[in-house]
Amino acid sequence: MTLHITNTLTRQKEEFKPLDAGHVRMYVCGPTVYDFAHIGNARPVVVFDVLYRLLRHLYPRVTYVRNITDVDDKIIAASKATGGPIETITQRFAQIYRDDMASLNALPPDVEPRATDHIPQMITMMQKLIASGHAYAAEGHVLFSVQTMADYGKLSRHSRDELIAGARVEVAPYKKDPADFVLWKPSDDDQPGWESPWGKGRPGWHLECSAMSETHLGDSFDIHGGGQDLIFPHHENEIAQSVCAHDGAPFVKYWMHNGYLTVDGEKMSKSLGNFHTVHDLLDKTPGEAIRLALLSAHYRQPLDFSLRALEEAKGALDRLYAALRPVANLEPASGSEDGSVRSALEDDLNTPKAIAELHGLASELNKESDPARKAALKGAILAGGNLLGLLQQDPEAWFKQGTGNLDDAAIDDLIQRRVAARAAKEFAEADRLRDELVANGIILEDSPSGTIWRRA
Repeated sequence: MTLHITNTLTRQKEEFKPLDAGHVRMYVCGPTVYDFAHIGNARPVVVFDVLYRLLRHLYPRVTYVRNITDVDDKIIAASKATGGPIETITQRFAQIYRDDMASLNALPPDVEPRATDHIPQMITMMQKLIASGHAYAAEGHVLFSVQTMADYGKLSRHSRDELIAGARVEVAPYKKDPADFVLWKPSDDDQPGWESPWGKGRPGWHLECSAMSETHLGDSFDIHGGGQDLIFPHHENEIAQSVCAHDGAPFVKYWMHNGYLTVDGEKMSKSLGNFHTVHDLLDKTPGEAIRLALLSAHYRQPLDFSLRALEEAKGALDRLYAALRPVANLEPASGSEDGSVRSALEDDLNTPKAIAELHGLASELNKESDPARKAALKGAILAGGNLLGLLQQDPEAWFKQGTGNLDDAAIDDLIQRRVAARAAKEFAEADRLRDELVANGIILEDSPSGTIWRRA
């Protein structure tokens, strides 16, 4: 099967045909680094990490760019609120973001550009747009002239009036048209700013991504991803800037957007008490469980996240790792590949089906007695898991992770004392030791080959 993805631009599922079969290029909008990433921010990271893994499996070279927005009004507000320097805030939260996403088994992008490192490219792009009549300078601002682009709005497919309403446009006397959007704005003395032909100022958010994608992927590239909330105005405006700055050259061939995330059926909000940061969730559950919960719905569909769903994801991973645990010392068959998981992902990243296929393989492994078949099934599970970014740990390490009053040595000592008590037919003592372990969150599994344990 060949890769098919749903293109937001055409509203159709299409066969993926890269511009260059030898080099696939993808850009995904990254974080604005002024606070901890919440679970909604993590969904596109995980979704497009799966796509990145699949593309690397299918093509000889893939360049994945995910930016860091380190100049923004929210960052300025955070600096004023805390009294901390902007650079300190952005560096701190950019590193926390990287660490948290790595805990979700998200691979790092090939390039992670920072907006502030691309100011010259942004100025050059604005100069091109002004020279071609697509932008104009006014009162220290540079604005894109929307009416100069005949098909503006083709991504979101809204009428002009809907676009203006949806953008909550600022009515300003320096605008030629209410729909025109800011590429550059002046900075006060207490705001970050760079010298430009239009005075000291800073870029608009939309311009940043156009300049960074151009720098690292070229005028035209294959895939641009992000959350559904970015379709308008952010991605619509990226198209306008980039196409008009490059004399009408196509910008992106395939646009992909993940659906919205709610929590317990409602929009995530601090006032509702349902606001979850990835950083906090990682204190409660393994990152792989968070990842599995985020992949449990098709990426284009809404996802309702809950702590219960997180528990269910942890239980599902327990079952998968439990299937791998007895064959930990069995070498997987060489060249193993799971076609069923890959085929599901090639069908527009159908992660729910891919996960179901993984569980089916685990069930087969649990029933299988032939060593050669076991080796093949183990290899298929690991290969499929790798495409999904799951099952990345040693099974023993998975079951023994977590916190508790007892360390591994103390647990092993209690288990050995229980084994000795049972051998001596001191069953009351054996039960007492088991109860002590259970009270400390340790679950025992007895089998003819011995006793294994895991943390609850």
